[in-house]
Amino acid sequence: MPIEIEKRLPIADVSNKSARSAIALGSNMGDPQVILAAALETLAQTPGIILEGKSSLYQTKAIGPPQPDYLNGCAILRVAMLPQALLATLLTIENKFGRVRQEHWGPRTLDLDLLLYDDLILNEPNLQIPHPRMHKRAFVLVPLAEIAPTWIEPVSEQTIQNMLPEVDCSDVHLVKVNN
Repeated sequence: MPIEIEKRLPIADVSNKSARSAIALGSNMGDPQVILAAALETLAQTPGIILEGKSSLYQTKAIGPPQPDYLNGCAILRVAMLPQALLATLLTIENKFGRVRQEHWGPRTLDLDLLLYDDLILNEPNLQIPHPRMHKRAFVLVPLAEIAPTWIEPVSEQTIQNMLPEVDCSDVHLVKVNN
């Protein structure tokens, strides 16, 4: 069941223009399949966001302290908001799903990362686009390559599918989703 998002989120007027954005989703607490499905539904029902595509889910080893494996995936969004507003929306959704930031790279109910926003390169204190570590993370590149293989990452100027052979994908396993 999706979580209701307050209507006062910072949706920016971008003169009826929209941007294509890629996000990563992850969860390793509670019931990750249910949480990720509900997070996607919440995104789809959020004003200013259209869910254009979603990847399969993948089980991956956690980075950081000892903790359960993650379920990870990616989604492509069409957004009518600026990057900072999209980030604020993602953080609000994480909080609605009980995300607590106690430990760096610690376990979490929901993690939503903004990966790409059209071909924008942005470096601000609280937001870097493209995501600064996405090119090193198989748990991001595998699901992203599934739904956006030809998207060109603007810093490296490589397609997502061409970035994939540069990472070790041996700990990324497709998950059969329960219906």
